[in-house]
Order: sequence, then C-alpha cells, then structure tokens
Amino acid sequence: MTDAPATPPESPPERVLSEPAKRALAEAAARRAQADALEPATEHGGPTGPEPTRYGDWEKKGIAIDF
Repeated sequence: MTDAPATPPESPPERVLSEPAKRALAEAAARRAQADALEPATEHGGPTGPEPTRYGDWEKKGIAIDF
C-alpha cells in the first residue's frame, strides 16, 4: 500500500446556457427582486396577541372558539 496524497475532485465543466435560458434566469431574478421589495399587507380587524391558529383557538369579543 502506498500513501498517495488525496487529489481534490475535479469540478464539473462550465454549463453553456442558451439565450432563452439566460433571458428566463434574468426575468426570474428581476421578479424575485421585485417580490422582495414589496412589503406584506397588514391585517385590519384581525386578532391581537399570539397567532390563534398556532394555539388552536380563536378569540373574538372575549369568547374563545375552538376549531
């Protein structure tokens, strides 16, 4: 047995993308950037306190309703 140094694995060759693929990737990146820029809508008239669906009940006007 010889103790040869381990060789690092070869990296895969660069992938050549077609023009439609490059355009699709650019459009997807633009949509992701636009979606990240939008702020989530705030809820009006919703419950205060902890999220009710997380704890399994809903409280409206002081009455807890399980569902």
